[in-house]
Amino acid sequence: MTLTIWSDFACPYCYIGETRLNQAIEEMGMKDNVQIDYRAFELDPGAPKEVTTKTPERFAKKYGLSLEGAEEQIRQISELGREAGLDFRYATTQYSNTRDAHRLMKLAEARYDRDTVERLNEALFKAYFTENLVLSDHKVLLDKATSVGMDEKEVREVLDSDKYDDEVRFDEREAGMRGVRGVPYIVFDGEFAVPGAMSTDGFKSALERVVKRQEKAAESAPKNAGERAHVCGPDGCRLV
Repeated sequence: MTLTIWSDFACPYCYIGETRLNQAIEEMGMKDNVQIDYRAFELDPGAPKEVTTKTPERFAKKYGLSLEGAEEQIRQISELGREAGLDFRYATTQYSNTRDAHRLMKLAEARYDRDTVERLNEALFKAYFTENLVLSDHKVLLDKATSVGMDEKEVREVLDSDKYDDEVRFDEREAGMRGVRGVPYIVFDGEFAVPGAMSTDGFKSALERVVKRQEKAAESAPKNAGERAHVCGPDGCRLV
């Protein structure tokens, strides 16, 4: 089963949602049967590479709230993160551009195994929401990449160039064509999409829906009563 996830490392509900999703996968014993395909989605492609605002003030301006109202909403979101088991420090995040972080993920997906990709994804979210590091800082990105086993020289070469920028833009164009306006946005096995961070039980229900569909498809497939059959493919024909 493949889950395709559009998200951004500066998105609190993305971190919470992916954590709940992984909890659902673990609790259902599906870890070995699920592959996650991470897709880039920048909430603010024009965000500066330098930190110029504090999160409560930026939040208040963006949503038209008083500073007190913004702080209360941030507190509530942070509590959801803590309920998911995260050391969630949203109020003190260092808001900056996330494109290079997404390009780093594209390098990981192109050159490394799935375990490395998943650990880098988690490390980047943790860097932003727990350690309150600046994700546009190449030293931060290099440190997180090497901490999960990525090659330092290769990472430096990517960060010092625009490599994988096209791949990031491709993800975002695809999101636009799908009508994605907010993240997290999760497509379950190419069948149906779930926008937003559902509860762990909600994700379990979605996973169960895919499993049932797969079982139904297997049951309705033609049976050959034990006979072997001939098939042809790009590599030629064979008996199966």
